Amino acid sequence: MSEESKEQELEVPGLTIGISGPARKSLAHRLISLGLRLHGARTHYIRPGSRVAVPMLDGLVLSGGTHVHPERYGQEPQVTANYDRKRDKTDQSLLEQAEAIGIPVLGICRGAQFINVFHGGSLCQNVTPLRVNTRHRPLLLPLQTVRLVTHSRLEQAMRSPVIGANRIHSQAIKRLGRNLRVTAVDNDLFVQAIESTGRQWLTGIQWHPEYLLYHGGHRRIFGQFVDAARRYKLARLEPDSDDA
Repeated sequence: MSEESKEQELEVPGLTIGISGPARKSLAHRLISLGLRLHGARTHYIRPGSRVAVPMLDGLVLSGGTHVHPERYGQEPQVTANYDRKRDKTDQSLLEQAEAIGIPVLGICRGAQFINVFHGGSLCQNVTPLRVNTRHRPLLLPLQTVRLVTHSRLEQAMRSPVIGANRIHSQAIKRLGRNLRVTAVDNDLFVQAIESTGRQWLTGIQWHPEYLLYHGGHRRIFGQFVDAARRYKLARLEPDSDDA
């Protein structure tokens, strides 16, 4: 079966995914939307301060952007960086609602970091001087080696235990949050992906698959997420067996 046929199978009319991002959309957010629409989903962009009823969505993406403010994990800023407290507050509210109803969540870069902080974890504010075996400069192309945990969602999507990924971040997960597990690391053992150990479909990835849509594996990350949103939607539409 071709890649195109597999993508068409996941198409679900009426499937709506919320994408949380900054006040102004960037190319990355348009590419995330494209990655989701390739698999049959519609998208709704969520700006900081927006009041969104998460139960009206079928899935939620926390996209990349400014650094999470260190006060959220009990630290003072140690680097010069841009922060967006309004967006932090919005993402906090979105995750609280998402966890309450078990809606699928995909975090990308900052989104993965925010998921970790939301679950009580912390971040390393600047990993650049700590790198030994990896390059210090940002990489837009998939030139960073990432090792995936066997039987993790990512390994199933990528169909390989070792992949190439890009790197556009200077922060990383430090102390792992509650009810999360590490599913990918780079060659310096910095966390590159996490997922929930509970029933909720929740995955955070440190790189930006939206810039790698030309690659089947990275495109399947979005397909896997949309498929989880489809299953979630169908489960909500099924009549409760107790009422039969």
